[in-house]
Amino acid sequence: MSDKRNRCGGSVMGGFWFAGWLFTIGFAQLVWWKVILGLVVWPYYLAVVLR
Repeated sequence: MSDKRNRCGGSVMGGFWFAGWLFTIGFAQLVWWKVILGLVVWPYYLAVVLR
């Protein structure tokens, strides 16, 4: 039962992350190449910090 609950929580948190990322792009008024750079580079730095 806890396995099912964990999968649901992950998808909800993934949705919040994606919505927050889209909000950040709109709020910062980033140009398209910075958006792509952020999509590629940001997860790497986040993984390094959280490791």
